[in-house]
Amino acid sequence: MSGLGGFLLRRAIGVVVTLLAISVIVYVVFYVTPGNVAQITCGPRCSPEQVHQVAEQLKLGDPLYLRYWHFLEGLFVGQDFSTGTAVEHCAAPCLGQSYQTDQQVLDIILTKLPVSLSLVVGAMVVWLVLGIGTGVLSAWRRGRVSERVLTAITLAGTATPVFVIGLVLMIVVCGELQLLPFPQYVNFSDDPEQWAWNLLLPWLSLALIEAAAFARLTRAAMLETLAEDHIRTFRAYGVAERSIVGRHALRGALAPVIALNANNVGSAVGGAVLTETLFGLPGIGQELVHAVNVVDLPVVVGMVLVIGFFVVLANAVADVLYAVADRRVVLQ
Repeated sequence: MSGLGGFLLRRAIGVVVTLLAISVIVYVVFYVTPGNVAQITCGPRCSPEQVHQVAEQLKLGDPLYLRYWHFLEGLFVGQDFSTGTAVEHCAAPCLGQSYQTDQQVLDIILTKLPVSLSLVVGAMVVWLVLGIGTGVLSAWRRGRVSERVLTAITLAGTATPVFVIGLVLMIVVCGELQLLPFPQYVNFSDDPEQWAWNLLLPWLSLALIEAAAFARLTRAAMLETLAEDHIRTFRAYGVAERSIVGRHALRGALAPVIALNANNVGSAVGGAVLTETLFGLPGIGQELVHAVNVVDLPVVVGMVLVIGFFVVLANAVADVLYAVADRRVVLQ
């Protein structure tokens, strides 16, 4: 196949292969460890009977490749868990069962996922608007005082950790100025306005660092595009500078920005862990920290797989958008 259809098919195959590779790495890291794997998986609070039950569920007596195959079976066809008095079926995709709460890991993730998606997607909108806008303005005002000020601000933003920005925003905005209440997550369906107001500070905390990186990249890409021959031609024909910057130069500069945005999804997920913990948001990040603290290994493994899935998916979508944004890209 050739053209866009073949390109999409190859990217889809690449996504599947990458996800399988991630599952192998995650399984080896978490389940092929020295010591009592069943005890580590179940956690320190489990009784000897529970540890024995976990060892049977993990089939620790089987060869490694069979154990991994059973792990994949849970993801694709489901798995049965013994609760001592009955057998509970975990439908595919089965990410396991928490031995601390007896809940299925997928149910825990689906409960926390709306909070994390609200945080990451909202922050992404903020960093794209701030970053691209600042980068375009900085390139347009090159050599002027405003451009130097914007460059200094972006450098300071890049060097500041996310938890420092979050603490400063809470102390100043919520404490000293009392412009906003301390964030408490509100469901979008309950009150969209309160949902946005309570997530505004977390969005800014997570977005400011990323916006600084986007501003620097957009500025460099815009300066390179503005120096190309076709831009000189537009100027020679008397096309307005605003039209040149907004309609022609910006489109050529968006391709590297799209690629960076996909890579930043992964770092944003890592920043979301700190942000959710700092602001007390009940999302995947806070749940992951809790699962690590109580050594709830199935929850940790499930969340790592889900985070990996979203990072791989974001990169695949970026590949497609990159090809659409830049006509010079050859679909391979």
